[in-house]
Amino acid sequence: MSDFIRPADVTDAAAIAAIYNHYVEYTAISFEEQAVPVDEMASRISTVLQQGLPYLVAVLDDDVVGYCYATPWKARAAYRYSVEVTVYLKPDAQGRGLGYALYQQLFAALKAAGYHAALGGIVQPNSGSVALHEKCGMTQVALLPDIGFKFGQWHSVGYWQLLL
Repeated sequence: MSDFIRPADVTDAAAIAAIYNHYVEYTAISFEEQAVPVDEMASRISTVLQQGLPYLVAVLDDDVVGYCYATPWKARAAYRYSVEVTVYLKPDAQGRGLGYALYQQLFAALKAAGYHAALGGIVQPNSGSVALHEKCGMTQVALLPDIGFKFGQWHSVGYWQLLL
């Protein structure tokens, strides 16, 4: 791990919830519509870790400023080597290479664990997230037009994939 990236644990739930809930409450980047309570976030972190999947945080000056993790892509057995990946940063931590560093370590951990494909969903438009995913070597493989409804309007989601 780099000096500022470490594995997450449930004690990071409050910091992770604070980062995530900004996107839930003020953007369409997440399709959740209600802020996620800290205990629910702790449960989500625990579930990812119990599945043996990586969950990482970026820490600067003892402050969690970003996180990323992987979840199973789908439940069917044939998908067992594929995961969905997610990265979130505090708004004031964007543009400093933290998302890229988090993803690089996540992808390395996934590859070492034998995973083959990583997919990331991006609500459109989101040029910053698209640029991050493409900088990490991901390519767009799908676009689901008008798939989610939030803040009184329809939103499309694109999927980017990296073969590990």
